[in-house]
Amino acid sequence: MFCYQCEETAKGTGCTVKGVCGKEAATAGLMDVLIYLCKGISARNVAAMAAGEGNRDAGMFIAEALFATLTNTNFDDTRLRGLMTQAVAIRDALPSVAGEPDACTWKFRNDAEITAKAEQIAAAAAADNDVNSLRALLLFGLKGVAAYYHHAAVLGYTDKKVEDFMQKGLASTLRDLPAGEMTALVLECGGIGVTTLALLDTANTKTYGNPEITSVKTNVGKRPGILITGHDLKDLEQLLEQSKDSGIDIYTHGEMLPANAYPALKKYTHLHGNYGSSWWHQKEEFEKFNGPLLITTNCIVPPKDSYKDRIYTTGPAGFPGVKHIAAGKDGKKDFSAVIAHAKASQPPQDLQAPGRNLTTGCAHNAVLALAGTVVEAVKKGDIRRFVVMAGCDGRQSERSYYTEFAKALPKDTVILTAGCAKYRYNGLDLGSIGSIPRVIDAGQCNDCYSLVVIAQALAKAFGVGINELPVSYNIAWYEQKAALVLLALLNLGVKDITLGPKLPAFVSPGVLKVLEENFGIKKNSTVEADLARMVPA
Repeated sequence: MFCYQCEETAKGTGCTVKGVCGKEAATAGLMDVLIYLCKGISARNVAAMAAGEGNRDAGMFIAEALFATLTNTNFDDTRLRGLMTQAVAIRDALPSVAGEPDACTWKFRNDAEITAKAEQIAAAAAADNDVNSLRALLLFGLKGVAAYYHHAAVLGYTDKKVEDFMQKGLASTLRDLPAGEMTALVLECGGIGVTTLALLDTANTKTYGNPEITSVKTNVGKRPGILITGHDLKDLEQLLEQSKDSGIDIYTHGEMLPANAYPALKKYTHLHGNYGSSWWHQKEEFEKFNGPLLITTNCIVPPKDSYKDRIYTTGPAGFPGVKHIAAGKDGKKDFSAVIAHAKASQPPQDLQAPGRNLTTGCAHNAVLALAGTVVEAVKKGDIRRFVVMAGCDGRQSERSYYTEFAKALPKDTVILTAGCAKYRYNGLDLGSIGSIPRVIDAGQCNDCYSLVVIAQALAKAFGVGINELPVSYNIAWYEQKAALVLLALLNLGVKDITLGPKLPAFVSPGVLKVLEENFGIKKNSTVEADLARMVPA
């Protein structure tokens, strides 16, 4: 195997024996082959659609397949093989063309052939050059597009332009393109990322209402509960509706915290609050919860045997030996088994006493309602600077940098955040500036779009460009959705982004030089040095 798609990849270069995330080499191989087959579908379908003969449903399958290969999403080899079988069937139903690449024609008859192809793909990916780097940057951006597009699609919001670009991008990686054309595709992926994030924002707010600034409890109740994690709001809605009269409570975990701010979800009185913190604390937090654990998308950590029998996965998430709840043809899911499991469980244990409430729901609609107050605070000098500290959390001890950076920020600065990176500092008592909280949590990682909308509105209010605002970017990344958000910011023209705690291993020195020279991207260093640079006196 060779995998370097996440920030924690082994030795900062690539996992070659087993994934740091816990995936086995065989599972990584299945994912590589699945992506290879999706490239074959894309190459054939792009040509077929140009001739008016394509499969218009292939794009949605590709989104599902790419999502399954995201870090910490699906560890289930059986389901991955099922997706591979589907991929071959979709590809082979498309018209072939002369001289098409191997990805358009290769088939597997047994595991040995899959393994051999996976080894060939891994060896090619491990070559350290700018071409591979650009292909990887595009592929990982496309994985981010696929994940966010999947979330929007389950709510009924789709865009063929997004599906077409996913296929165009995948097909391009089978060709020997000049570096300039590859770079243009990478930046185009960022533009498609903006489109996808906006689509998902519309899907969420049209379905569940605009998030409201909300104080979320973190202490536990006396009733049994279900802990739901991941990102899928529709799964949470169905769970809430099916469990509303069952005598149990529902708790959010990790990236589900912002769900507590949506009017159509917070109306359920048994949505008790948030339990625990970010994804990598699962082993200790899940064990103490006592009740069943519903994992809706990515961010599953290989579970301990002590609570494995309490895990249920749904959507793209999967792990061998745990129960999976699939959607029916109508898109509905039956969570009765999870609810029955909860009824037979003990109430959760408190993780901290007393629990400190967390504030969320500061998405663009809520913040822009306070725009006049914010602009006045900036003009009066009460707010000197905004620091975007969005992105992902992770296991490495060096991520304590973000906690210390937040603590060191002057009291006239405001943190703009989205994603699970916030768990490094949202429990701190950083206070407020007048009526404005010093930590403005826009929501999930996809809600980085809200931060862009807020920045654009501020730029308009002050009559300046987005890079002339008193805003600095100190962003943490972990996986491929973060890669897509970065490309989206670059497409919007945002410059001087500080990225950490390590730069992506898939970015070669040559590509990094382009990013540095054209966009001012740099790695974080020390709290003191970065603070002096990002919050000048």
